[in-house]
Order: sequence, then C-alpha cells, then structure tokens
Amino acid sequence: MSADYQMQLAPQTLDNADAKAKPLLEQANAKLGFVPNMYEGMAKAPGVLSTYLHGYELFREDSGFAPPEQEVVFLTVSRLNGCGYCMSAHSMLADKMSQVPADVLEAIRNDQPIPDERLAALAEFTRVMFETRGKPGEADVKAFLDAGFEEQQVLQIVLALAVKTLSNYANHVNHPELDEAFAGHAWQG
Repeated sequence: MSADYQMQLAPQTLDNADAKAKPLLEQANAKLGFVPNMYEGMAKAPGVLSTYLHGYELFREDSGFAPPEQEVVFLTVSRLNGCGYCMSAHSMLADKMSQVPADVLEAIRNDQPIPDERLAALAEFTRVMFETRGKPGEADVKAFLDAGFEEQQVLQIVLALAVKTLSNYANHVNHPELDEAFAGHAWQG
C-alpha cells in the first residue's frame, strides 16, 4: 500500500495569494480572526474554496437544521470520510458554539450509538445518503421524516455532503496542520 499523496504546491496565504484567492482568505480572516490552514490549502484552487465557503454559508443559514443538527451532519460526513482536520474543527464548534450535548459529540467521535433519538435519526440518514451516494430507500426517508425532519432537508443533506466532500477531500491531499484553535479537540480515525 502506497503512502497518501501530499500536494507539493505551496498553500495560498494572505501574504502570497493570487488575485482570486486573496479576497476569500481576507474574508475568512475578517470573519474568524485567522485563516484556517484548511482554507490556505483549498485556495490553491480558488474555485474549491469559493464553492466551499458559499455552500457552507447556505447550509448554515438556510438548511432548516438547528446548529446542533448541522454539526451532527458535518461530523457524521467527516467521520465517514476519515477527515481528522474536519472532525477536530467541527468537534470544537460542536462543543463551544453549537451546543451539541457532550454525550452526543463523544458518540459521534467514537462511532457509538447516539443517545438522542432525533440526532441519531439525522446521523443515520446522513450515513445512508453517504453510503448510497444519494439514493436512499423509501424506508430511509420515512424514518428521517418520522424523526421530525422535512422532505426539503433531504436536499440540504446533499448540500452538506457536497460541502464536506470539498473540504474532506482537499484535506486528504493537502494534509493541513491542525490549527491551534482546534487542537484541544484533535481527532484521529
């Protein structure tokens, strides 16, 4: 088995970014107070970072999922993709900002049953969408809807999968170092 590929192209930083990447990094810096290493790697292809940021914002603002539910979706996809960076970052967000119950966060991080029926149903439907490549069965959708979610949110899961595929896969080839902001929630699959 060969070692994982690591891109040799230098990260795009506030100091060296090209005209397409620089405004995206400046926007992130203004919003977050720093530029995550993941963004510097994604900015090597500015369209990747731009699409990620736009889709992420739309999911956060318009998905109809509460912040803890959003985090469950992002954490579930990131765990399934084996992305340590995103698992760490979203674990920090889940803990410090989105009010995900600690036992739920630990269950997701450790691939254990989630001790909250609604959040467990959400994680399960997200897993089904991931594993079936967006082809859930009638029973899968019924279980999702029966847990109190709306049919339109099936498509919101598609958006979250697209956003996390961009970040998880970019991280797989970029191998960004975990930012200090997320270090307290480091995760390895």
